[in-house]
Amino acid sequence: MKVSVTLATLAAVVSTVVAAPTAILEARQYGGDTYNQLTDGTPCRDITVIYARGTTQDGNVGDPAAVGPLIFNALAGIVGTDRLAVQGVTYAANILGFLLGGDPNGGKVMAANAATAASKCPNTKIVLSGYSQGAQVVHRAAGLLSADVASKVSAVLTLGDPFQKRTLANIPASKWKVICHDGDSICTGGIIPNDPHKNYQIDAQTAAAWIASMVA
Repeated sequence: MKVSVTLATLAAVVSTVVAAPTAILEARQYGGDTYNQLTDGTPCRDITVIYARGTTQDGNVGDPAAVGPLIFNALAGIVGTDRLAVQGVTYAANILGFLLGGDPNGGKVMAANAATAASKCPNTKIVLSGYSQGAQVVHRAAGLLSADVASKVSAVLTLGDPFQKRTLANIPASKWKVICHDGDSICTGGIIPNDPHKNYQIDAQTAAAWIASMVA
C-alpha cells in the first residue's frame, strides 16, 4: 500500500513539473519586442491588436517589460492566446517624430496595418493602441482610415496620450479609452517625460480588461 501511494504521488509530481513550462509559456506568450502577426504566417484570429510603441522603445512594440507586451500578455490571459494576434507598428519612434505630433509615417503604417487586417481577416475585431508618441500615431492613423476600415475597429486605447483632450477622427468616443496618470507631463502638453509618464506598466491589467470587454 505504501508503495502504491508513493508511486501515485510521484506520478502527480512529475505531471505537475511537465505541465509547468506550458503554463509559464501561456502566461508569457508575448516575451519579445517585435511582433508582425499580420504578415508572419499567423492565421487570422478573433482579435487583432495593432500597437505603436513610445519614443526610443525597442523593436516595434517595446521590450518585454514595456507596457505594450504586458498588455498583450494580460489580454491573452483573459481571451486566450489562440484568439489574439499582435501587429506592431514599424516606425522610427524618435524624438523628432514626437515633436512633430507623432511620426507622420507611423500614422500611415498603422492605418495600412488596419486596412490589411480588415481585408485579410474580415471577421477579426481590430484594436488600435499606442503609448506616448505611439498614442500620437494612433491619432494620425485614425484620421487616415476609410469608413469601411474604421467600422471594423472595435476599440482604441491610448496611454500617456499627448492628445488626450482632442477628438479621435472616424472613431466613436464610446470605443476610445485614454489612460493618463495624474501629473503626467506628456499628457498635459509637456515635452520632457517625468516619472508619472514612465510607469504605465501598472495599468496593463486594467487596459487588457477594458479591451476584452470591447471585443467580447
